[in-house]
Parts: sequence; structure tokens; C-alpha cells
Amino acid sequence: MIVQVRPLDLAQWLHSVRAHGEPVVLDVREPRELEAASVRADGFSLVTIPMGVIPPRMNELNPQQPIACLCHHGGRSMQVAHFLQSHGFAHVANIAGGINAWSSELDPSVPRY
Repeated sequence: MIVQVRPLDLAQWLHSVRAHGEPVVLDVREPRELEAASVRADGFSLVTIPMGVIPPRMNELNPQQPIACLCHHGGRSMQVAHFLQSHGFAHVANIAGGINAWSSELDPSVPRY
């Protein structure tokens, strides 16, 4: 089962998994979406890999490192979280509501699109 983390609760999740390594927020949106709105790394490393190229680029991720997946509304990131978990990634979460919820719950300076 994939852990669902609301943006408002992300700091707590990051703290709870830090013993497993530096947490990563994996933004799986497309480059044009990243241009429209992005988050700032604060208490985590930010990695951007579009969903469609996760399989060939999985070697850029550490399977033991905590990873919270992010997309626009949470659907694509949930698919990526399941994919990573099925390939042995141990500490995976989905950021429920995506960057849209991030903007409304956590940081209104992040544009909504």
C-alpha cells in the first residue's frame, strides 16, 4: 500500500523517514508543467523525471532512499509510486492532490494551472 501524504503533512512524513536517507520529492510532471509551477526544495532533495521516462532512468534513484512522488493532481504520481514500489523501492509515498494541493495547502506562491 502506498502512503498518501497531503502537502500540509509532508514535513512530518519527511521527518519520519529521514532515518532511511535524505528524502527526495520526485516530480514526475512534464517540462512544460515544471515551467508553469515548481516547488522549492526545503528539507528534501528535488528530482524531476517525467513519468514516461521513469523506467529507463530508474537508476538515477536510490531504492533505499525515501521518495515522495509529485504530479499535478496526484494521479500520475500514484502510478509512479506503485511502479517504484513494485521494483523494490522501500519507502515510497504519493503527494495527494499534487502541486495543485501544494499551492492551496502549503505555498500559495506556487502558481496553479
